[in-house]
Amino acid sequence: MRHLFFTQNLFYYRYFIKSAESSLTCPGWLPAPEAGGGKGSESFGQQFAAQRQGTGDSVVAKRRKPEKQQLWEIINDELQDILKKYSLDFSKEQMKIFNDPIHGHIALHPLLVKITDTPQFQRLRHIKQLGGTYLVYPGASHNRFEHSLGVAYLAGCQVKTLHDNQPELKITKQDFLCVQIAGLCHDLGHGPFSHVFDGLVIPKAKKIKQIRGLPDDIPEKWKHEQMSVLMFDDIVKSLKAENENVLKEHGLDDKDVTFIKELIKGAKYSVAEWTYEGRAEDKSFLYEIVANKQNGIDVDKWDYFARDCHHLGIRNSFDHQRLLKFARVCKINGRNHICFRDKEADNVYDMFRTRYTLHRQAYQHKICNIIEEM
Repeated sequence: MRHLFFTQNLFYYRYFIKSAESSLTCPGWLPAPEAGGGKGSESFGQQFAAQRQGTGDSVVAKRRKPEKQQLWEIINDELQDILKKYSLDFSKEQMKIFNDPIHGHIALHPLLVKITDTPQFQRLRHIKQLGGTYLVYPGASHNRFEHSLGVAYLAGCQVKTLHDNQPELKITKQDFLCVQIAGLCHDLGHGPFSHVFDGLVIPKAKKIKQIRGLPDDIPEKWKHEQMSVLMFDDIVKSLKAENENVLKEHGLDDKDVTFIKELIKGAKYSVAEWTYEGRAEDKSFLYEIVANKQNGIDVDKWDYFARDCHHLGIRNSFDHQRLLKFARVCKINGRNHICFRDKEADNVYDMFRTRYTLHRQAYQHKICNIIEEM
């Protein structure tokens, strides 16, 4: 009953409750006749006539009240179970508000706040988002800390948009929290000066180890996402050391931790086979929110485009808030993907145009590159 009717459209809950209440309080409502003969086997019309004529009133009233009450309790329990599972209402949680220059006031779940309070996450306050670019663009002195908060916020916005517009996707609170945590922790593995560490320091460190004959335990194709996963593991370990049930208190388990790490790394899945363990294939679209390896359209870019343009003083023609409104999940080649309305083609084009502009004017600025090499 639960999944056959209610999950088709979660917005029918209130309507159904009102309908149930009105039917249960209707003066003409009577329970169905019981099998087996006797007074209970009388026809509905006969029982109704007897009630109207004043005969058998006490018998009908006694039967009707407990059955009404029992039916209403069953319906109410069903609704509460479904609302608890599929509602994204965190009103009972003590959310913390951050005032962000890009997105305004951001409300973060208590579990995310606990993660931000760890030393592993606080170190992001001292890592420049754009490396040495601030020596050329004085305003570009923002850090990975605020970018991570922004990505977590936008990830939550996209999940909520899909949840509200397509309840048949069966997005749960656990899905919402996992995607937000992945957005929050996706850049934990960045070293000093961000991508400068990946592109310059790591290769030179490997070369020095080879020259000196030292054991090289650095992966051949180093990416900061690998270290982000390791750092996230360390955060989970430290939180559990303080409170063993810190994840269970918010409805998460070890499978959700695996899911978060898969979201951080991004899913390069083939059409033929689904190999990821965090979520089943029907929720493959969740893997495209934080790190989209399919087409590069994800909330990570949306935040750093807006944030970098703001601090660099470069015009941003891409409207991520509008694109969010037109996001829907469609089945393509047998798998669910996040898609956008055809009329948003120009907005998507502006997104990639903004990326090109940022690379040309800032990220690949010749003086910035010389400074970082030095």
